[in-house]
Order: sequence, then C-alpha cells, then structure tokens
Amino acid sequence: MNIRVLVVDDQAMVREGFAALLGAQDDIDVVGQAENGAVAVEMTAIHRPDVVLMDVRMPVMDGLEATRQILAGDINTQEATTHVLMLTTFDVDDYIYDALRLGASGFLLKDALAGELVAAVRVVASGEALLAPSVTKRLIEQFAVSRARPVLSRDRLAGLTDRELEVMTLIGRGFSNQEIADQLFIAQQTVKTHVSKILAKLDLRDRVQAVVLAYDTGLVEPGS
Repeated sequence: MNIRVLVVDDQAMVREGFAALLGAQDDIDVVGQAENGAVAVEMTAIHRPDVVLMDVRMPVMDGLEATRQILAGDINTQEATTHVLMLTTFDVDDYIYDALRLGASGFLLKDALAGELVAAVRVVASGEALLAPSVTKRLIEQFAVSRARPVLSRDRLAGLTDRELEVMTLIGRGFSNQEIADQLFIAQQTVKTHVSKILAKLDLRDRVQAVVLAYDTGLVEPGS
C-alpha cells in the first residue's frame, strides 16, 4: 500500500512544492494539504495519513500544538499509525525539542534536498525514527542543557534490566543498533530485541522519545 501523506505549511508555495514532489513518487499519495495546525488536526482525523509533514511556526495553531493533539490518542482511536515529521527553517529551533518529547518521529530542515525529503517520509512511515541528521542529537543536547525543562526521576527507568539500561544509555548517545552491538559485544538482533522491550516498557513511540527520555532522566548528560 502507498504511503499516505498530509502536508502542513502556512506558505502556499512551500506546501504545494512539497506536495508535488511527494505526489510524483510511485509509493506516496498526498491525501491533503493544510495551511495551519488546526486544519491539520481536522484533516488527520478525516484522512488518517501515515505521515504528517508538519511545519513548526504557523498562525492559528502552530505545529507543536497540532502534533500534541494528533499524537495524544484522541484522533488515533486504535493503535497509533500516524507519524509526524517536523519541518523547520532553523537547525536549532526551540519548538523541536518539545515536539520530539510529544512523540514526533524526527525533523528535517526545509532546505533539505528533494531526495532527503522523500527518504525521510519513507523512513518515518516505516515506523522508524528519523535520527540520521547529525543536527538532531546536537539539538537535543543543546536544549537539554540550556533551557528550563522538567527533570524526570530516574524511577521512570526502574523497570529496565541492567542490560536494557546499558542499551538505553547508548541510544541516548546516538548509537545505531550496529554500534550498540559492537560496543556491548552482542548480536545486532539481540540489540533490536532490547530496543523493542525498552520502548514497550517505557511506553515510547520510537527511538527519538528514548533519546529525549535519556536526557530528561539524567541517564545521559549533554556532551557525554
């Protein structure tokens, strides 16, 4: 089945450009366009897209509030199937950290190459987090250390085994599954099993939220 995408941006030229690019792909259907977050929430409820390509700064309702409502569970009444990919003009945007904490699957700069945008949509639609751009970890680190934020108790991680804590720590440091396997001298499939258990135990959508939680609980310190 094709990937269903909703494009959300307050600038018509940008919105239509992204929609045309994605719609030209054989495996992607653009099911709608929205000019602000409020319209995006309504259209998500109607069209149930696999991926919402969400601008951050918009009138009426910004991308952060729209992401919160879309991922809060009141729209996805069954198992969550809609993933949000944030778009931003700036490589360091104070909205993005909150969006990742809310469950956005990653973010992409608006000046990304066409191929990068298409690849990002496919990655997010598959249920993976878009952590590949090096700026993602740098952004999380910056806001983890520089802005006031709630600090969660380490008790939030109490249900994890010692090995799962090791894996969680390495996820927070931006390691891939293969890098974690090499570091801990275990098979990559074993790492995947640990990651799945960690996400399930902590009720996290994906690795992005795991990275954010690692910083929020102090399991990983900025710069570590």
